[in-house]
Amino acid sequence: MTAETDYPVEPPLIDLPIKTASRGFYDGFSREVTIPSKIIVSLLIMWAIFFPVSASETLTAANSSIIATFSGWYVYLVAFLMLVCFVLAIVPQSGSLRIGNPGEKPEFGRFSWFAMLFGAGIGIGMLTYSTGEPMAHFANNPDIIRGTIEAQTAEAIRPAYVYTFLHWGFAAWGTYALVGLAIGYVAYRRDLPLTIRSALAPLFGLRLSGGWGHVVDIVAVVATILGVAVTMGLGVEQFVAGLARLGLGDWLLDPDGSSSALAVIVALFVLVGASTLSALSGVGRGIKWLSNLNMGLSFALLALFLVAGSGLYGLKLLGVGTWDYIRTLVPNSLTLFQGGGEFGDALVQWQLDWSVFYWAWWIAFAPFVGMFIARISRGRTIREYVLGVILVPSLMCFAWMTIVGGTAIDLELSGAAQGSILNAGISDQLFATLAVLLDPAVASVVSGLVVLLLMTYLITSADSAILIVNTINGAGESEGERRHHILFWGAALAFVVGSMLILGGIDAIRITMIIGALPFSFVVAIMGVAILKAVAYDLRRKHHGVPTTAQACNEIAAGK
Repeated sequence: MTAETDYPVEPPLIDLPIKTASRGFYDGFSREVTIPSKIIVSLLIMWAIFFPVSASETLTAANSSIIATFSGWYVYLVAFLMLVCFVLAIVPQSGSLRIGNPGEKPEFGRFSWFAMLFGAGIGIGMLTYSTGEPMAHFANNPDIIRGTIEAQTAEAIRPAYVYTFLHWGFAAWGTYALVGLAIGYVAYRRDLPLTIRSALAPLFGLRLSGGWGHVVDIVAVVATILGVAVTMGLGVEQFVAGLARLGLGDWLLDPDGSSSALAVIVALFVLVGASTLSALSGVGRGIKWLSNLNMGLSFALLALFLVAGSGLYGLKLLGVGTWDYIRTLVPNSLTLFQGGGEFGDALVQWQLDWSVFYWAWWIAFAPFVGMFIARISRGRTIREYVLGVILVPSLMCFAWMTIVGGTAIDLELSGAAQGSILNAGISDQLFATLAVLLDPAVASVVSGLVVLLLMTYLITSADSAILIVNTINGAGESEGERRHHILFWGAALAFVVGSMLILGGIDAIRITMIIGALPFSFVVAIMGVAILKAVAYDLRRKHHGVPTTAQACNEIAAGK
């Protein structure tokens, strides 16, 4: 009697073959994924460079249509992803399941794991938005739009942090955690390839070996490139603003304060060039050194604001803001503003500019961050994974926003800044805060350290993104000599960021990313259903004594 007929529930799928080339230029790669991905990204770059007017008009029109049609989809999808994560963690039976074989020890100790989550959680976006977002909501948020509080007053601070935390808290990390869990669960329990399509295997099985699986991975590659492009674009803008603050020449900025075309080209040449060289060398001493430098400089900058800035005020904001955030999380996560009436159109526009943009950004960034988190989380229970991945980075983000952003708000409220921070561009607000807070000589030194920190974050982010894209194209395998493909994706990332920044500024990158994130948003939604099915069926298998892991299936097949 075969194993299949003995079991009341089928054992899980433990093999998902993905065809890869065995020789030639694409040796070790899936041609069906790599070639279409390269073509799509190349066409986007050529369109933006050679037909800039057409590209700008079409992207803007498409963005308006997508935002109007799918804003509710983004809002409710992210709420669903958070719900799935917390349900899986809270239910005792599912929370105790391990991302790996039963009894398997975590690959990394808890301190190292948290340190790597810190690296994923504090990055380029935090340096731009730690001052930029609280200051923006301090000047305009839904409560101010409704007229219940006055802008730029003490009463505007608490709602400013409610919305700041809404965007940088559980929504972001719930999205990343869901994608990482859906990939890691089947990769480490069932020995499926560490790639995006594997996360859907609980629903579609071996059909993902073919065309539909290729489509999923292609969509993930394009979303990753566009999601990383937004982060790179923000980083490049702030990097150039920092160089201008250091007095390296008027050529860095255009009259409107944005980065000049020459500055963007030079910055990308240096930064993406360094990250490509780093990717070519693999994850070796250089990357580890950069990661350690990132963490050290980040803590040093935060400590500076704690001591020299409004540290106690920031810690008070952290406590009050966290309470307000948790208290309003459910209604704010499910609120979709409607147009019309006295305030409707303004509220809708605010939500599109902030919440919907963020939800699209987190979804586009999820293949990159999710795969990274999956790689470092083998051996942990679902409960430990979900709570660790969502709570720890969220608290880190909240601390940055309140200590750094709180200092900026305090300087404006006290009159010390006299509007110099509020009136600065979002890429320059951190440097403007330092200029008010510190003596000119000290401010220049610290600004130089921020520029260095930005540089290391940009290099490591681009490097990691290139390696993740190669892993997806390589059917989950990250080993081997693939220098020509690393060079292509490094150049592609530079051209996407450069063409969009030069032709339309950061708004052009934001628009492109929101459009590119839409196809992957459907993949993420299916991932949420797939991980629920995978866990539910494993619990049923466990109840009936059916093997739930590849190791157990192989042992039974071998007669052990």
